Amino acid sequence: MKKNILKMMAEANSDEKGPEPPAPSPLSRSRRGSSVVSNVGKALNTLSESSSVVLDPGKVDASPYRDRFESDGEAAEEIESLAASIRAEGQKMPVLVRPHPKAEGRYQLAYGHRRLAAIRLLAAESRTPAEVTIRAYVRPLDDRELLVEQSLENGVRENLTWIEQALWAAQLREAGFSSVAIEPVLGLSKTPISLMLKVANAVPHDIIFAIGRAKGVGRPKWMALAETCLKGGEEAVSRIRSILESQAFQSADAAQRIDLAVKAARGGQDRPAEKSVRELVSNGRSLGRIATGASGTTISIARQESGFAEWLSERMDALAEEYFSSTNGANRDD
Repeated sequence: MKKNILKMMAEANSDEKGPEPPAPSPLSRSRRGSSVVSNVGKALNTLSESSSVVLDPGKVDASPYRDRFESDGEAAEEIESLAASIRAEGQKMPVLVRPHPKAEGRYQLAYGHRRLAAIRLLAAESRTPAEVTIRAYVRPLDDRELLVEQSLENGVRENLTWIEQALWAAQLREAGFSSVAIEPVLGLSKTPISLMLKVANAVPHDIIFAIGRAKGVGRPKWMALAETCLKGGEEAVSRIRSILESQAFQSADAAQRIDLAVKAARGGQDRPAEKSVRELVSNGRSLGRIATGASGTTISIARQESGFAEWLSERMDALAEEYFSSTNGANRDD
């Protein structure tokens, strides 16, 4: 297949509309909509059957750039559903692979992760697994081109979670993509991408994968976990790792797992309670405040009430003695 999928998508759009300018590259479009999905379909329809080959799925390795949560329960259900569809109707869309750069006779996946997983599942269930094959387009891609093609599939997918996008942004950054170049890939502006990179860099990836793809969990919870990890350092991270295999963590959903991780990072303590503040009032006149928090109680007297502050200071010893005498010393340290 000589043409880049992206170019073919643009051509498919151009052919339909005649002389009008071609649609923008799908990498410059967010998941807003249908033009990306539509153009993908047109491009794939343009490809002839002769441009794809049949491969042994056992010889196709995953992309070196991870953008999926293979162990996630929801993802496993989706793969089982896709396997059932392929069993009934066949593989409708080929995957894209490149010759493995280090293993002759093998391939690396650019996109089609779930199709490959589904076909492997069918092979494992088949009495004749050698007869189970996968249709694929084979292209010589360098690492950057592989990332671009893989990003195309991510751009089409509507169900990428917030943390999946964050991890993908981090991998693009590590591969040398500038922040400006990442924006059209994810269809996001600078600020949300910056926050995603902060989370991906602050929370160790083994902890992220243990929590899962976290469908429905957005930025606030992930940011809270990232800030807790940054504040607590290695000690906080070690506390989180110590609970990953616990029954409570394993049986919780993703949002609850994040809460458990944050609590563990803080040494098992919930977020300190907000201070309770009460005003000192006499005859409608505010004299100051009494604030009670986790570290103790503080009495502050308003600056304009310096006379009362001096009066209270002079009598504090006597007031303390009166208090302890009335309680028979029960609350007094010896």
